[in-house]
Amino acid sequence: MPLIAFTGNRFLADETLRDTLRARGLDARALARVADEDVTADALGPHLSPGLFGDGGVIVDLEGVKPDKALLELLAGAAVTVAVLDESPPATRLKVYEARGEVVPSPAPAKTGDVAGWVAGRAKKAKLALDRDASLYLAEVFGADLAGIAGELNKLALLDGPFTRDAVQRVVGREPPGDSFAMLGAATTGRPGEAVTQLRRLMASGEDPFKLMGAVVWQYSLVARCVALQQEGGRITEQVAAQRLGVKPYPAKKALEVARRLNEAKIRTHLGRILDADLAMKRGLDAGVALERLIVQLSV
Repeated sequence: MPLIAFTGNRFLADETLRDTLRARGLDARALARVADEDVTADALGPHLSPGLFGDGGVIVDLEGVKPDKALLELLAGAAVTVAVLDESPPATRLKVYEARGEVVPSPAPAKTGDVAGWVAGRAKKAKLALDRDASLYLAEVFGADLAGIAGELNKLALLDGPFTRDAVQRVVGREPPGDSFAMLGAATTGRPGEAVTQLRRLMASGEDPFKLMGAVVWQYSLVARCVALQQEGGRITEQVAAQRLGVKPYPAKKALEVARRLNEAKIRTHLGRILDADLAMKRGLDAGVALERLIVQLSV
């Protein structure tokens, strides 16, 4: 009988496991689920033989478990369907799954935009009138916590739509986390209110003020170098900037967006203000106050 390994995001893998078993005539809720210290040959033995009515099955959860080769061979040779939940199996274990059974991966969306797309697809499947901004809001608030998002969609299914961003935010009751690049972007375009809001969200989420200052220093060092690159002439793309700065494309892109609004005189002024704020914090001035004052100064 088949050994089926479900890998990838745990929440998605668990859902995929239930759907796959259902398609094969098995109800995951009716099968034994073995996990933790019970994942042993002795504990699994009684579940690896067919019942009176033919094929049975067992679900083996390997979270926090390191099965040896003998146990994997036992599972692969079972006379019933064995569904294994294994989020990130090492290469050796993956080879066993591929050689003795099948692997069903469930990769998770990572970037905010990809998570928002996943939310929109899930809402559509559930026939929820969720607009694009509402999907993005859930992605911003929950990030990679897909189970949390699914729980909120289940709550929304009990309410009347349509669901705009504001409507969903009232139900969820969370503020999106702050974004340090968005904070600097707002500051350099003369939007101090939005910049300070981003800063306060970052601090409310537990970010250390000194680490935030470190982020500001690092990001503005990229911005300053982008300003210098622009003065050299020619078109500077995020790929070129990433290569010249030795950073990944995303921070290079964000630094370029800020740099395009500045010139050498402005960046020198901003760097001076950052230095003053950094010294003030190190001399004992309230770190939150110093950061807010700096963000406002960067906005003028």
